[in-house]
Amino acid sequence: MEAIRSSADHITDEATKVILNNVVKRKKKYDHYKSRHFISVYLTLGLAGVFLYYIYRTVISPYAYSFYEMYEQFFQNPVHLLGTIILAGVYGSMLYFKKKMDKAEKEFHALRCEIVDRSKDLWKNESAWKNRHIVFQKMKDMYDINLFHENK
Repeated sequence: MEAIRSSADHITDEATKVILNNVVKRKKKYDHYKSRHFISVYLTLGLAGVFLYYIYRTVISPYAYSFYEMYEQFFQNPVHLLGTIILAGVYGSMLYFKKKMDKAEKEFHALRCEIVDRSKDLWKNESAWKNRHIVFQKMKDMYDINLFHENK
């Protein structure tokens, strides 16, 4: 944010700088939850694949002649129950991070749209209005935040 502050001192006032700083913080929060969500998705898929392969090799393949035998073997081994609980926990964390990511994205997008809508109020004088594209371009280049229009 300091690079934007130094180049935007003559273009923006303090309130605008605070708003820009808040949108950068929300973007970082969104990116954080987005990366956590994708890690949890891949972890869930990987563990599910390994667990299902393990169940296939230890329960389904040897006892395929009887559903009752498969059922009995699955619930006799505590490792199977532990694997199911771990898989459910990882799946729950995936859903948790998805919810947090969606909330952070909604907050970020709302503030970004507010900046786009209030551009005329934030850059009131004529010289600031003509040079606001400098701030917008720096936000786009440095933080990947598009303030030129509301669409993502």
